[in-house]
Amino acid sequence: MFTITKEVYFCYGHRLLNHAGKCRHIHGHSVKVAITVGATELDRRGMVLDFAELAAAASEYIEGELDHNLLLHRNDPLVPLLEAAGERFMALEEHPTAEFLAKTIFRHLKARGFAVCSVTLWETANACASYTESC
Repeated sequence: MFTITKEVYFCYGHRLLNHAGKCRHIHGHSVKVAITVGATELDRRGMVLDFAELAAAASEYIEGELDHNLLLHRNDPLVPLLEAAGERFMALEEHPTAEFLAKTIFRHLKARGFAVCSVTLWETANACASYTESC
């Protein structure tokens, strides 16, 4: 199995309603996402995939949906207030954790036809979460 990994960076805000610590308050993160795709054979160029193709697909989704967005659980009491104010946010079915975001990015790229092996999201310089399926 051959793999390549591309890193993408973005910022988002969130809060975790079901968290007892300080993450229950609105705060933001500047994150790094490492996306790994695999192939059992190299293509005619001798590559798993061109890094630029992976970066473009990941960036299209991340910049359009996640970057500089406030990510909230759909039951967050701020949702109606933000809607009324016309503010940008995303109401999610799950809590907006690093684990959930890694899974969301993974599934989006998989649905676009990429042979994704794993997505790792660094919420801070020393804390990350990964989502993996067989590639």
